[in-house]
Amino acid sequence: MGSLSVRRIDDATLEHLRLRAERHGVSMEEEARRILKQAVAAPERLGDLAVGLFSPAYGVADFEPPERDITEPLAFPQ
Repeated sequence: MGSLSVRRIDDATLEHLRLRAERHGVSMEEEARRILKQAVAAPERLGDLAVGLFSPAYGVADFEPPERDITEPLAFPQ
């Protein structure tokens, strides 16, 4: 397995990483691995991407589409 060293990370970013790792109960190194893995991984199917973006976890379950008026198709003179 490879390794990576990242230099010149600003203090604010490092602190955010530390807090995020703490919330997830893992080390900063493990949190960085998870972030990198998620960032470069493509979804297996497009549907998986849609579910990830529009699932109830993101608050989309509350969405009610507006009522639509049904109209007759346009008639063009011949």
